[in-house]
Amino acid sequence: MRFEGIYTPIITPFASNGQIDWDVYAEVIDWQIENGVAGIIVGGSTGEFYALSKEERIQQFKFASERINNRVEFMAGVNDIRADECIDISMAAVDAGAKSLLVAAPPYSLPSEEELAYHVLAIAKTTELPIMLYNYPGRTGVEMGEDFLSIVAKNPLIAAIKESSGDYSRLPLLSNNYPSIELAVGGEEQVLEFAAWGAKSWVCATANFFPSECVQVMDILGKQSDFNKGRKLMAAFMPLMKALEQGGKFLQCVKFGCEMQGRPGGNVRLPLLPMDDSLKQEMTIIIENTRKSLNSILN
Repeated sequence: MRFEGIYTPIITPFASNGQIDWDVYAEVIDWQIENGVAGIIVGGSTGEFYALSKEERIQQFKFASERINNRVEFMAGVNDIRADECIDISMAAVDAGAKSLLVAAPPYSLPSEEELAYHVLAIAKTTELPIMLYNYPGRTGVEMGEDFLSIVAKNPLIAAIKESSGDYSRLPLLSNNYPSIELAVGGEEQVLEFAAWGAKSWVCATANFFPSECVQVMDILGKQSDFNKGRKLMAAFMPLMKALEQGGKFLQCVKFGCEMQGRPGGNVRLPLLPMDDSLKQEMTIIIENTRKSLNSILN
């Protein structure tokens, strides 16, 4: 098993002037490690990579690698709209000390499955790092389908897939037909279903503000296979997961969740806009109720 436990795609905290707040970024990293996550993902969509300059992204890799200091795994998100930029960002991650990569399809270009396989394998050949695929057709416009998987599964560096399509039929397909590619939870509200099909890792945005709780949930489901307790925990989580995944303000809600836990989150960058007061009030109630429900089950 290459990936096991919680891999948090950490937020990027911005100061009031809109620049990355590096002191707070260090706190974000340390708090995740203190709460037992297995890995930290730098440069994921939860980190607003698309709103950062190339220089900022590379600086993040270097800073995070030094701060993590091999205490947990450093995974780098390396997607970009241009294929050559993907390679450049990937090599910058290697140079910074990343131990693995999270790779999605380049958005907008809509490559065929064969073309996408060529792209992913080019990154694998160039970096020689284990890759977790990121299947999210809702963002990229293309799916990592069976033709694609049949090609890339032959490469041992293609180690896992974060499945974020929302299509439950993909879970048995991936588990049964592509056993060399580990299944990683890619939908916040689908952890129970993923675990039933063998997932041992969760790329978990919720861990930005509930890290310890998410670590315990994945341990209960992934290691202990305690699905009775797991169902209770996921029932407690579901109102929050629904608000995150279906509310249309995912990043704003994640950062607000950090603020609710006494962890600085900061604003989102354009084109996203801050939450309005009504959503803040709604999320305050949901997060407080979730915290209480989880504590009653876990403690």
